[in-house]
Amino acid sequence: MSLQDKYASLLDAAKNMGVANLSVAEQGGALHVSGTANSTADYDALWNMYSQIDPNMASGDLMMNIDIKADAGASLKVTTDSTNLNIRSVPSTEGEIVGKAAHNEVVTLVEKTDDSWWKIRTAAGEEGYAYAQYLSPM
Repeated sequence: MSLQDKYASLLDAAKNMGVANLSVAEQGGALHVSGTANSTADYDALWNMYSQIDPNMASGDLMMNIDIKADAGASLKVTTDSTNLNIRSVPSTEGEIVGKAAHNEVVTLVEKTDDSWWKIRTAAGEEGYAYAQYLSPM
């Protein structure tokens, strides 16, 4: 079975979600998949599918580099379960908490620091780094 066959449902889902610039290539015994998802929900869905196909991602035969569509200045919704989102001085849980954004609050993207941490600004002007998993483009 080829790797594209093994991950066919994940690739089909990415296409159906409209992942932009979807690139799929087998190289060095691994399937490399990259592109830009339209939302954190789509991003999370793809990672959940990966973990269902390959529990604990143990085989190491998929390299997935999916970004989330959002540009500086974009409005983002805080998608925590019900709690406030910590805004930190540096992109790390070790950073000092310099502010908070409430559940469902709309904040502005300043920059994507990396796939995990985005610099944001609240309507009150608090600026710092927040975990991207809890931010969804509007």
